[in-house]
Amino acid sequence: MIYLTDLKPGAVFIYNNAPHKVLTSEHSKQGRGGAIMRTRLENLITGALFEHTFKGNESFPEAEIERKNAQFLYKEGTDFNFMDSKSFEQFSISEQQLGHKRNYLKEGIEIEILYFQSKPININLPIKMNFKISYTEPGFKGNTQSATTKPATLESGAEVQVPLFIKIGDTIVVDTRSGEYLGRA
Repeated sequence: MIYLTDLKPGAVFIYNNAPHKVLTSEHSKQGRGGAIMRTRLENLITGALFEHTFKGNESFPEAEIERKNAQFLYKEGTDFNFMDSKSFEQFSISEQQLGHKRNYLKEGIEIEILYFQSKPININLPIKMNFKISYTEPGFKGNTQSATTKPATLESGAEVQVPLFIKIGDTIVVDTRSGEYLGRA
């Protein structure tokens, strides 16, 4: 069982009959009331993100998640196709299940697949990934007191905010959790 104090980022548990992953958590104790835990959760089956507050006496069954390595092959319609690295079995995960993670998939990348009840349900991406800039407007020099940014399209199709000096063809490092520019590669 998972208790309130175990709801830390990365914990996976069963909530509403589906596996959920804790993205952020904040514990607080109020006066005479019991402790509460404010969390941001990701439903691993649907990919939905939401916030929920748990009371101090709640407990949940731990989700039995199996992890296997796989390679991303290609996207077909709304499905993303993968191949298990050991058995070479091919399978697909829907765009809806992947949520925002689909924006950071490149053909041929090795990732971790999450299985629940022997079915592939979601993926774990590396926290930092390198991407080539496929399109961005040219930067301009001017009176800028603070760091200004501009939108740029990555080779995967995702859009991120980058500094003005970044140009088409540059390779940058992106945080896949937040979609933030971290630096040049």
